Amino acid sequence: MGMEMEKKDTRDRERIEAVLKLVRKQAPLNMKQEKYCNDACVERFLRARGDNVKKAAKHLRLVLSWRESIGIDSLIADEFSGELAEGLAYVAGHDDDARPVVVFRIKQDYPKLQSQKSFVRLLVFTLEVAVSSMSRFVDQFVLLFDASLFRSASAFLNFFMGTLKIVGDYYPGRLHKAFVIDPPSMFSVLWKGVRPFVELAAATAVVCSLDYEDSLEGGSYCFSSYPRTASLRYEPAAATPVTGRQQPVVGSASSRFSFTVSHLNSVKPWYLSTNTGPLGHSSRTVVPAESTPSLIGASPVNARSYSFASPGARSTPVKQQTPLQRAPMQAPRQQPRTPKPSFLQSPANLFNFKKEGHLSKGERDKESFLPFLRFYRRPYDEMVYRAKMRPPLGGLTSIVYAQVKTHHQQSRRFTGHLQRI
Repeated sequence: MGMEMEKKDTRDRERIEAVLKLVRKQAPLNMKQEKYCNDACVERFLRARGDNVKKAAKHLRLVLSWRESIGIDSLIADEFSGELAEGLAYVAGHDDDARPVVVFRIKQDYPKLQSQKSFVRLLVFTLEVAVSSMSRFVDQFVLLFDASLFRSASAFLNFFMGTLKIVGDYYPGRLHKAFVIDPPSMFSVLWKGVRPFVELAAATAVVCSLDYEDSLEGGSYCFSSYPRTASLRYEPAAATPVTGRQQPVVGSASSRFSFTVSHLNSVKPWYLSTNTGPLGHSSRTVVPAESTPSLIGASPVNARSYSFASPGARSTPVKQQTPLQRAPMQAPRQQPRTPKPSFLQSPANLFNFKKEGHLSKGERDKESFLPFLRFYRRPYDEMVYRAKMRPPLGGLTSIVYAQVKTHHQQSRRFTGHLQRI
């Protein structure tokens, strides 16, 4: 086993050296390029190109030229002060596997106000901050796209595909998962058409934030965010206790709906009302109609069961008669026969090969997004985000902060040394 691992490491090292040799053969590398082309970087390019040395070297040289043309070494936070203040693109934190989570809240009008080059620089700056915040044994990040700020599905599709292309071409092997949250209604249709042509389509998922309202701790926060769901909750104040003078009523204790009796229709004497009067009011009480005396004294569960029963089950029961008053025997009324269950109920069942315990793609995407929901819900804090930036990406603020921190550490060491003396 140890010999096999050594042989594998030797082969991997030979491929890495072969890629770097081909890259240096085209043009010598400067100090920053040498630092960028470490072993982990070359291995990502090899995996992206199927362990083909020539293709990996060509791809690496292309990325080095692109990074030099875009001026990545000169990107600082001072260039994007407006974007940082609004929180258009930022690193929200790290997941359980120490992967940085990047959140994009780009508005639909942003491309109209800024050029394409400005947006690309903002995107690259955010990704560089995410890469610089990675630990030693982490090399991937997660992207969260808040699509609720877009009204046009085609506009968001262009933005989304452009971002995935930059990540796939110039950050190979970096994307762990990308989630599209609350996209426009037509996005799913357009995405199905272009999905086969997107390289990183397998790592993307479309989810809806309304499916996770009760998943976080503190359900009141989730309900307060969406008032229309809060109105459907049960309110205990609506169910007033029954006093001695008050007759016990049979009805619904819901704060939203109630059963009401209709004296005009003897076939369907029950209907559902949305009156919101207090409990005990005539519009909220359930009293059986004259044609249905068999429901007197029924409980709320029984009343609801009888309300959906057939008209024959709700009809007045036949009084018992003496043998002299009995009518001549009549032929029993034939009830409609219930069709026997067929072995092939629908032709569509022939193509349904879903096994028990296997989740569909939508359910898998929903479950995979749950660990990242807290980053999407977390409010944006500019100072916390700036603290994740390392010099020189953080600009003048991070440089001054680093110098002050170093000076403070040196002063503490000197003070401790004097105390020991």
